Amino acid sequence: MKLDAITLRQLRSVAAVAEHGSLTAAAAALGLTTPAVYTQIRGLEAILGAELVKRASDQSGSVLTESGRAMLDAARRMETILSHSAAEVSAIAKGLTGRVTLGVVSTGKYFAPRLVRRLQLLCPEIEVALTVGNREFIISELERHGIDLAIMGRPPRNPPVFAEPLGVHPHGLVAAADHPLTSGREVTANDLIAETILSREEGSGTRILMTRCLDRIGEGRLFDFMVMDSNETIKQAALAGLGIAFLSLHTVTDELASGRLALIRAQGVPVLRHWFLVRPSAEQERPSAARIHRTILELNGGYLPDVEHFL
Repeated sequence: MKLDAITLRQLRSVAAVAEHGSLTAAAAALGLTTPAVYTQIRGLEAILGAELVKRASDQSGSVLTESGRAMLDAARRMETILSHSAAEVSAIAKGLTGRVTLGVVSTGKYFAPRLVRRLQLLCPEIEVALTVGNREFIISELERHGIDLAIMGRPPRNPPVFAEPLGVHPHGLVAAADHPLTSGREVTANDLIAETILSREEGSGTRILMTRCLDRIGEGRLFDFMVMDSNETIKQAALAGLGIAFLSLHTVTDELASGRLALIRAQGVPVLRHWFLVRPSAEQERPSAARIHRTILELNGGYLPDVEHFL
């Protein structure tokens, strides 16, 4: 294969067909003619020796073959890398020494802005961009090089990463302060089974940890879950008395301090985990990313909410 003959226009043509479902729609999106898109795809197929696009089974348009989907992944990675590099060039043009993208899992959004502000003050020559998403999203961004560094609760196995602890990350069961189970006594599995458990969606690191915790307390018994898509929604639902929430205590510091929420005591709860700073191990860290990496470690978790007196 003459890989050096592959062009961005060819890859973008494949991506446009995947997104829009036909050669005609792809051409319109790219500002090209349909024959031009057809030519780009056929040229790429000739280089690779594989069919990338075929007619849909219902003849309504075009879809990617398995080989086409493999090239789609390459196209998306290339676009991410180009976008990242363009942002880096823009930062340099502004007189900065570079741009670093910091990814943070959703639970960390309660302290991440404070951390970014500290980084701006300590490293004014570097532009720090913040990306927030659930665990699956942050892992996918690490894998496709969409972020330089990430803060998360449990480092992934794939992609391979270097991980360093930043500080304690406690999780606990909380409810509205007037809930009967917040009396301070240690609750049992029977107490919890009678309640609605407010839960994050599949793919959330908090959901994974909560499931393990409840499995241990309940010894395999089933709980009544109400699934919600954000920590903030769960927190508001707990305040409204809709159920019991298993949350990072870093997300409810203000509510615990004001007495609007209270901890529920159970065996093995609160669960003490750690925040980790991770970066892909498969690539060389850029100087600007290395500077931000080092600065975050030197802060020694000073930006994390103080919840020690609630435990």
